[in-house]
Order: sequence, then C-alpha cells, then structure tokens
Amino acid sequence: MDQEKQRVREQVWGLLDAANAAHDASVRGRIPDFRGSEVAAGRLANLSQWADAQVIKAVPDKAQLPVRARALTEGKTVFMAVPRLAAQRPFYLLDPTALPVSPAEAASSKVAATIAPKVDVESMLPVDMVVVGSVAVNRSGVRIGRGAGYSDLEFAFLMEAGLISSKTVVVTTVHGLQVVEAELPSTTHDFGVDLIVTPDEVIACPGAHRPSGLVWEDLDADKIASIPALAARAPGR
Repeated sequence: MDQEKQRVREQVWGLLDAANAAHDASVRGRIPDFRGSEVAAGRLANLSQWADAQVIKAVPDKAQLPVRARALTEGKTVFMAVPRLAAQRPFYLLDPTALPVSPAEAASSKVAATIAPKVDVESMLPVDMVVVGSVAVNRSGVRIGRGAGYSDLEFAFLMEAGLISSKTVVVTTVHGLQVVEAELPSTTHDFGVDLIVTPDEVIACPGAHRPSGLVWEDLDADKIASIPALAARAPGR
C-alpha cells in the first residue's frame, strides 16, 4: 500500500515539475504550492457550501494560504494544526474579530504561529468545512497526501470529538494535473473529500469515505508518543 501510494506521488510530482506548474523549485516531498491556487480559492468561495461555512479547519500548507486568507477576510473562524501536532493544545485559533494583523498576514502559517492562541480539541467549535492539501486525488474523492499522515490524524481527532459530522464538507484545492483518473490506494484511516476545486473546475465526489475516529492499530508507539494529545487518549491511559 505505501509503495503504491509513493508511486502515485512520484508520478504527480514529476508531472508538476515538468510543467512548471508549482511555485516550488521542486515539489517532491511536499504538498505542491501549485500555480493558480488563488484562482482555485476564488472558485471555492463562489460555492454555496463556502457561503454556509462559518468555521473552517484548514491545513497550514502554502497552497491553501489563499483559502485561509479569504476565510478570515470574510469573517470566518479558522482552526489550523500546530506543526506535527506537537503541542498539548494542537490547534491554532484564528478568530477574525481578534487579529492583531491583517487577514492576509494572519493566514500565513509562520505568522499564525506567533499571534494565534493554541487550543485543545475540547475547546474547538463544530467544523463546517475542512480544507486539505493533496499530492493526488481522483474523481471519487480518494486523496493521497505527502505521506506524513498528520491530516488523517487531525481529521480523526475531530471526528471522535464530534466536531466533524456528516454535514461537514471536506474540500481539497489542487492543480488540474493532481487530479488522476485511476483508482487510488486507500486504507481505513484515510479520509476522502467531498469536493475537488482546481483553477478550472469543481468536482463533486459523492460518498467519499470517512473514518469514524482514530484507528489505534494503525499507529505505532513512536507516533503516539510524539503527539501529546494522542498519547493522552491512548488506550490504557
């Protein structure tokens, strides 16, 4: 499974590099900061699902910075994970009514780390929309990240806490070259997306998979120990 996912990543990274489709010198090993991310954010902002969303959980990747900036500008509350979830309170709270800098500045992950209070899962609000980055995604909503697994853990935390429900819309913004037609490998702890938004189109993905919560048997002891909020929830604690 891991080898198959990595094969897909290498394929997509190669396509993006060859087409000069990202701002990165090379996208290998990362979520691509794709060209046209601002256009994709604008296309997302024209959807009714966006208009209805007041609380957004977003990844800190550069490709999704325009989405975070637009959300804060429009008065939406944004939660963003602390890098590697390496804090007892593993999420930053970006409250648009209490920003000491402009929304565009606050949307930067580096700036957010200096101005935003950290909160634990229990202090968060129910999430209307989850915005994630991807390396690859297909039209059925199966996505592949860069392989670290933190987006899946964040999603599982919020599912277990009841903050993500069947009404929560899961979105990924990507370059068109990241949308693949083939089936993609997926495990029980991987979550799928409801919408794919590229600079050129919006793709609906009905019936995307969602895990019910943390799948402890898929987590090794080192991963659990490295994430305080995870260690505190581990069976037997």
